[in-house]
Amino acid sequence: MKAQNMLVIMSDEHNARMMGCVGHKLAKTPNLDALAARGTLFAEGYTNCPICVPARASFATGRYVHDIECWDNSIAYDGRTPSWGHRLQQAGLPVESIGKLHYRSEQDDTGFDRQHIPMHIANGVGMIHLSIRGQFKDFVRPRGRRAAIIEHAGPGESEYTRYDRKVADIATQWLHDRAGSDKPWTLFVSFVTPHYPLIAPQEYCDLYPVDEMPDAKFGPESGFECHPWLAELVASSIMTKQQQRAAISAYLGLVSFMDAQVGRVLDALDAAGLRDTTRIVYTSDHGENAGARGLWGKSNHYEEAARIPLIIVGDGVPVGKTTNTPAALVDIYPTILDGVGLPATDGLPGRSLFDLANAPDERERIVFSEYHAAGSPSASYMIRKGRFKFIYYVGFRPELFDLEADPEETTNLAGEAAYADALRDLEADLRKIVDPEKEDSRANEAQRKLIESMGGPEEVMAKLAMKKLYTPVPPGLTS
Repeated sequence: MKAQNMLVIMSDEHNARMMGCVGHKLAKTPNLDALAARGTLFAEGYTNCPICVPARASFATGRYVHDIECWDNSIAYDGRTPSWGHRLQQAGLPVESIGKLHYRSEQDDTGFDRQHIPMHIANGVGMIHLSIRGQFKDFVRPRGRRAAIIEHAGPGESEYTRYDRKVADIATQWLHDRAGSDKPWTLFVSFVTPHYPLIAPQEYCDLYPVDEMPDAKFGPESGFECHPWLAELVASSIMTKQQQRAAISAYLGLVSFMDAQVGRVLDALDAAGLRDTTRIVYTSDHGENAGARGLWGKSNHYEEAARIPLIIVGDGVPVGKTTNTPAALVDIYPTILDGVGLPATDGLPGRSLFDLANAPDERERIVFSEYHAAGSPSASYMIRKGRFKFIYYVGFRPELFDLEADPEETTNLAGEAAYADALRDLEADLRKIVDPEKEDSRANEAQRKLIESMGGPEEVMAKLAMKKLYTPVPPGLTS
């Protein structure tokens, strides 16, 4: 491809179904809708891990979580594995970031010439208490407080909305200053909304009256019985229907707020005369349960949490196309290299989204995701291939869904004789990528050592300093 600028925009925790361009009846996302109309929408994009820090490590390196050992939100990317940013720097191409990275530390060399107001895991260790997952047999970890995510949902301003406005401010100025630049640059603009706290500015909450919000799929009082692997997550997420409606109003408000910030960046790109020389990627690190199955947050492999929005735009990209080729965050590494005219890195699992967009749909392409983090009794792995999604839980029964016939994942086919061959083949595909039990054991051992290095689980919980359920913004940006 002809070398051009690359603008990579990432949001945090954006449910892929909550955009107007994919047919959501309530979500108001005019800027993302317009972006999709200009390029190609990947209808089946997935995260490689449904939680922030490991997902962003995969995004940075183009590698799977078990390969780089960034297991959870306390074991973050530190630059030791080469990133796409390092490749750009080696080629002498400018590369900067603005906003949330969620790597270990700004002091680590993670492949950026400059990081503007970066958000990293707190104090280089993050939410270490969430690494306690049963490795200590005699320690009873206090039940999580996931229901607190929705306790204060509603209109207002938070440190996250203020931070994202600042991210957009810096990005617009950065683009203005690059008008007329003669060397292809890459800018990573990373917003933290619509991640909780579920507090959205009043004008965006007003778009979604609480009493008009729908009930959640398998939500409160539905009688839904969750898979046993989800028991701890569900038990810590009790909410009422009214709380759920207020939360979805605020979440959709944050989606629209984030869309508006994306719009500001895209307007600045146009104002700087850079539209025709810049390729764009929009995505998110993972999705959001949004009340489905009684859950808020992410941390599972159902569509709400594992799916991500994925849009590409620019020279060489089909316009107004929706592709059903499955894709994932690891595909963005080769996409960025392709966009700026560099060859792909051998040995990585991803492929350029530009190539995939221009090819016929590859329905049998496999995408893979894994989870080793908070609230899980064991590792969870996902294979998406063709019409099927296969979820393998170490020590628990698997799940198999036919997403063409059952897009809401209501019926587990794993125990039906008619699907025995499909189940066997998908597990074989999974084991070509990963040894599920081995990597589950490695993750638990790494987390055990981390907790012990901090004095053990009792000491970690006693000294729990982070009262929030989310990473704080950088110092000086809270107001």
